[in-house]
Amino acid sequence: MADIRLLVDCKNNLGEGPVWDVREQCLYWVDSTAGEIWSCREDGSDVRTFYVPTYIGSMALRENGGAVLALASGFALYEFNSQRIEYVGNPLADQPDYRFNDGKVDRRGRFFAGCMGYDFHPLDVTIPRNPSRNGSLYRLDPDLRVTQVDTGFICFNAPCWSPDSRTFYCGDSEHKAIWAYNYDLETGDVSDKRLFVSDAGYGSTVDGATVDTDGFIWNAKVLGGRIVRYRPDGIIDRVVDVPVRNVTSIMFGGPDLDILYFTSMGRPMRGIPPKEHGAGGLFAIHGLGVKGLPETRFAG
Repeated sequence: MADIRLLVDCKNNLGEGPVWDVREQCLYWVDSTAGEIWSCREDGSDVRTFYVPTYIGSMALRENGGAVLALASGFALYEFNSQRIEYVGNPLADQPDYRFNDGKVDRRGRFFAGCMGYDFHPLDVTIPRNPSRNGSLYRLDPDLRVTQVDTGFICFNAPCWSPDSRTFYCGDSEHKAIWAYNYDLETGDVSDKRLFVSDAGYGSTVDGATVDTDGFIWNAKVLGGRIVRYRPDGIIDRVVDVPVRNVTSIMFGGPDLDILYFTSMGRPMRGIPPKEHGAGGLFAIHGLGVKGLPETRFAG
């Protein structure tokens, strides 16, 4: 029986992107629209907050210390103690309707991050959709070169790799889909995009994801209050109901990488009780009986 605990009642506006630091044995996550980076220990103690000047889509730790960030204003390097930012490239400079969203590092230390439109509001059907949306996925290499990897995203989410790095997964909350690609670890290139799973017809949609040591994919179902584990063939293996409807992203952590941490959304949204207990908090799930993989640091 899984044991779900509210670890930090941080009331994040839009909690996202948990990253477990194997070296320091602590967890980082972001409040995307508040421009904040949070951290805590395995048990939720020693909570700290760091600040950035704009929306933050995702972050990863750097091999040489600090972090790499995907900000609304582009890719940047970040130093925690001074909270100093060094911008290193902004492929969205001529696309003011987009910002960076979810991102992760591959096992060669490259940082991948995709885009979402500022007008993405999944619950508000009164806001007209823009069918011409064509956000992209970008790769930041260790030498700080930026490469466009793929296009066609409205709200990019769920990047992760199979344990052997031969398959890259990513999704889109608007399309309610996760895709799989062939992945070339030597070059960082993707090919042969195909549908992995679809949430079409369900009330929830895909958000953050991670992969366990068995190669099964775990996906947070925002709007649905559940986390789903998929087999590598896309078949549902397990469903874990969680106490907040807007679960946003997940990551295995703890000394044995067997605790599943998840973030959530605290901002009021139509159809969700404004006083939902724990909304915007960081949660931990113990007793799942599976382990995750350590996250690679950005090599730049």
